[in-house]
Amino acid sequence: MKYAILIYETPEEFAERDDEALRGAYWGAYTAYGQSLGQGGVAAGGAGLLPPSTATTLRLRGGSRQVVDGPYAETKEQLGGFFLIEASDLDAALDWAAKCPAATRGAIEVRPVMSM
Repeated sequence: MKYAILIYETPEEFAERDDEALRGAYWGAYTAYGQSLGQGGVAAGGAGLLPPSTATTLRLRGGSRQVVDGPYAETKEQLGGFFLIEASDLDAALDWAAKCPAATRGAIEVRPVMSM
């Protein structure tokens, strides 16, 4: 079954992506994690996302489009990216999610992917 490993990060973690002194460690950890997923034979896709300030939220209400710049919800942790994996069951997916760099500071949501 496919599982999405959704990575939620704090604004400070988003800032590390561009901080000259911190970005090497930040991206190095994610590169190593992605390589371990590949070597483990579970990698099925994924992508990092630009910061929440670049987001646009759309809702249709009464036939009209409502567009809001930025993330809709005010939260301390915001979606920063995802990995898509193929795992035998939820326990195996959780084992892989626990290895994600954000697991120690942010939050990782593991969600089964609907087969279409």
